[in-house]
Amino acid sequence: MSHPSDSLLDADLTFSQPPFSSLDPRILKALADQKFAHPTLVQAKAIPLLLEGKDVLARARTGSGKTAAYCVPAVQKVLATKEYQATRVVIVVPTRELSMQVATFLGELTVYCEEAIKVVNVAAGAANLQRILLNENPDIIISTPSRLLSLLLSKSIDLSLLAFLAIDEADLLLSYGHKDDMETILATHVPRLGVQGCLVSATLSEDVEGIKAWLKQPAILTLSEHTASLLTQFVTHTTERDKFLLIYVLLKLKLIRGKSIVFVNDIDRGYRLKLFLGQFGIKTCVVNSELPLASRYHVVEEFNRGVYDVVVATDEANEEEVQPRKRQKVDPASMARGIDFTNAASVINFDLPSTPTSYMHRVGRTARAGQSGLALSFVVPKEQWGKDRPVSVASAERDEVVLPKIRDVAGEIKDWDWGGRKKEIEGFRYRMEDALRAVTAKRVQDARREEVRRELLNSEKLKAHFASNPLDLDYLRHDTISHPVRQQSHLKHVPGYLMPKIAAAPLGTGDVAEGSGVSFHKRGGSRGRGGRGGRGRGGKKVDPLRMKG
Repeated sequence: MSHPSDSLLDADLTFSQPPFSSLDPRILKALADQKFAHPTLVQAKAIPLLLEGKDVLARARTGSGKTAAYCVPAVQKVLATKEYQATRVVIVVPTRELSMQVATFLGELTVYCEEAIKVVNVAAGAANLQRILLNENPDIIISTPSRLLSLLLSKSIDLSLLAFLAIDEADLLLSYGHKDDMETILATHVPRLGVQGCLVSATLSEDVEGIKAWLKQPAILTLSEHTASLLTQFVTHTTERDKFLLIYVLLKLKLIRGKSIVFVNDIDRGYRLKLFLGQFGIKTCVVNSELPLASRYHVVEEFNRGVYDVVVATDEANEEEVQPRKRQKVDPASMARGIDFTNAASVINFDLPSTPTSYMHRVGRTARAGQSGLALSFVVPKEQWGKDRPVSVASAERDEVVLPKIRDVAGEIKDWDWGGRKKEIEGFRYRMEDALRAVTAKRVQDARREEVRRELLNSEKLKAHFASNPLDLDYLRHDTISHPVRQQSHLKHVPGYLMPKIAAAPLGTGDVAEGSGVSFHKRGGSRGRGGRGGRGRGGKKVDPLRMKG
C-alpha cells in the first residue's frame, strides 16, 4: 500500500472509488486506519481482476505493494463466501520471515473482522500450537511449501473447500529448491475446480513460467512503476582492502545519509565488517540465516522503525553459490529477498552479488513506495582479486564478469571514480589499517559463536516474557559488540585536520531526487548554479567527495 504522498498510477484513484468501493466496509475501514488511500500500480491493476474472479500472474518490482494486491482480494473472498468454518485461502511464501510479515499485514487488514476470519501462520511458531489451531480449520493459512506439504501429508490441513491460492515471491521460492514441493501440492492437493490463483514475482524466470500452467487463462501483468526512476545506481572499482577504507569514510563522515543496508556474500564477512565498523563508533547489527527466526525478524522490525541506521546482511543465496560444499544446510533466508526492509535510503553492495537477479532483489530494498534511494556497488578488478587473502571473498573473482550482466537488466548504473579524491581519502588509511588488524580470524569466529549463543538465549528464554510484555522488546538491542577486539579509542573520533578535507556535497539541482538523504550527484540533468547539471562552480564535475570551499 502507498501513502497519499507516494507516486501513484492516478492521483485521483482512491480506495473509496469503484471498483475498490465494492470491498467489504470492514476492509475499507482498516485501510483507512492505516492511512492508505491510493492504490499502487500493481494494486490498481491486480485487485479489480482478482475481485472479478480472474487468475492473475503479476510481475512487479520489490516494494511495489504486491502483498496487499493479493491479500485484499483474499480477505474479501472469505467474507463474501463464508457460510461455515473452512480453509478457503492459502498463501505460499518462500521464507518464514516473509510469512510473519504477511501475517502481520493480514492482522491489520482484518482488525474489524477478526472474529469472522481466523488466520494461522504455520511457517513460524510452535508445531504443537499450530496443530491445535489447524483443528479449527482457519480461513486463511500462510505457509512455506515444505511446511505446507508436510501438513497436507499428515492430514492436518483440509483443502477440499479451497477457493483462493496465492504464491508470493515465486522466483525466490523456486530458486530455494521448492519446485518439487510446489508441483506436488498443485498436482495432488489443490482441487482442480473452483480455485482462483494469483502468482506474483519480482522476476519471471523459466521455472516460474513452468508452474504457471495451473493458472486458468491468467491475466498477465508486467508492471514498471514510477518509483524505479527514483533509484540512482553507482558502481566503483576498488581493491579488496580499499572496500573497508571506502565504507569507513562513507559511513563515518555520513557522505551517505539515512539508513543503509550493507550486503556481503559470507557470514564470517558480515561479522568482520561489524567488528571493523564498531571500532569507529559506527553501530551496526548483523542479520543472517544462522540467527534464530525471532531475532532476524526483530532486527528487521527495529531497522524499519529507525532503531538502527546500518544493517550488515548476508545474502545467503550468494554464499551457497560460492561455497556450496562448505555450508551446512540452513533455513533458506536470503536477506536480499523475502524480507521487508523499509525506508532504507541506500543499499551498499560491499560484495557484488553473483547474479543479476540477486542484484535486482538487493537494490529493491531501497527506492520503495515512492521514496528515492541509492545503490552503490564495489567491484574488484580481476587482477586485484586474491592478493589480500585475509580480506578476500571468493565471489569477487567474477565481479568483472557479472557486472556487464547486471548492467543489461538494471538500467543506468553510473561510474563513481573515487580515484580523483584518493589523496583526501588516503588520510584515513592508517586508521583503517589499525582497525582491520584488530579484527583477526579468531575474533571473527568468536564473535559469530557469541552472537548466535546470545540470540538463541534471547529467543528461547525471553519468548514467553515478550509475549506478556511486548514493550520490553524495545530494550533488546542487536547492535552490541559481538566480541571484544583490541580497544582503540582514538579511532572513534575523526581529528580536525582530516575533517576540513572531505565533506558531503550539498544536494542541489541535478542531484539525486530530493529527500533521498544521499550525497551522490547525478550527471547531466537540469541547470543549476554551476551552469550545467552535474557540475559545480566553474563547470567542474561534482563528486560525492569534494574539498570544502
